[in-house]
Amino acid sequence: MVTEIIALAIHDLNRSDAGYSVALSKKLLDVTDTTLRVISTVYELYNSRTSKSHGRFTTAEGSPTEGQIRAYVEAKEKDFLGLTGKMMDNLAREAGKKSASVGGHVFFAHFRRDGSDFMLVTVVTDKLSAALTKNHGMEDVEHLDLDGFRFAGRINLTAWADKQDRYLSFLKGKGSISDYFRDFLGCDSAVLERKDTQSLVDALKEFTLTEKMVDTEATAFLSDALDYLGKANKAKEPVDFEAMANRLMPKEPGRLSKFLAITDRQLNEGYVPNASALKALVKVTAKTKMWSVEFTREAIDQSKVVFDKDKKSLTLMDVPDELINQMRAEGMISD
Repeated sequence: MVTEIIALAIHDLNRSDAGYSVALSKKLLDVTDTTLRVISTVYELYNSRTSKSHGRFTTAEGSPTEGQIRAYVEAKEKDFLGLTGKMMDNLAREAGKKSASVGGHVFFAHFRRDGSDFMLVTVVTDKLSAALTKNHGMEDVEHLDLDGFRFAGRINLTAWADKQDRYLSFLKGKGSISDYFRDFLGCDSAVLERKDTQSLVDALKEFTLTEKMVDTEATAFLSDALDYLGKANKAKEPVDFEAMANRLMPKEPGRLSKFLAITDRQLNEGYVPNASALKALVKVTAKTKMWSVEFTREAIDQSKVVFDKDKKSLTLMDVPDELINQMRAEGMISD
């Protein structure tokens, strides 16, 4: 939920046979209950969408967005209208390179949520609908198609100022249609397969806790995830959250896909999962200076590894004869 709108602007991106042009508003939008509701709705819809890509501002030359935002943030007197006007020029230029957008109303919102500042950019089009007249007739009306936006991005301004690794995201969609919007934002979304796989593994484990799965149910779920993602690794197929949710939770796939889609999780899609990182779905490893241990979740479920919380100890059951004989041969244990 958006808690405070700091500044809000809307401009138009127009497409014609001659290319793209912009129509700039002359003033900021007033912050009202309506605008707060609209921005909150758009943000929640964006937050729930899968197929997002996460990254940071690119260091490549020719991408002015980061510099423009920095000038806005550092200025004593904030000129949001001026900032968004410059960003509209960037947007029209990048759209013209790929002719991927039909244009529309471009919302820019600087808002605060959970103590952090964000900027949200969304391209929204009009939708034809119908309304009843006072005489019980019907007439055509146009309204904002808030559910149907295809191009949107979010910048976590606080995380950016704190120099975190990832603070920028955008709707990736299918194919390369959103490339112009990525380039407009100046987003470097280079995939780090091992790190992204580790983040996904952590999220899947967290999901089992959120869903209050019992031990064996959680183990079965994570084992299925390992099987699915392991096959994707061998086939060199990229991760797709919706497809994975349909496989792992066929009765209620939306529960998982919405959980993974939450923007603050910064989960990328479209990369081949790292085989080594996937092992953590079902295995637990730990070590100290004196020992190391690795066992599966199934070993806990079947009491092959027993934890005593009072003694903070692990007991390993069914120790193989080979290990016993080795310890005896090396004088570690006696007969």
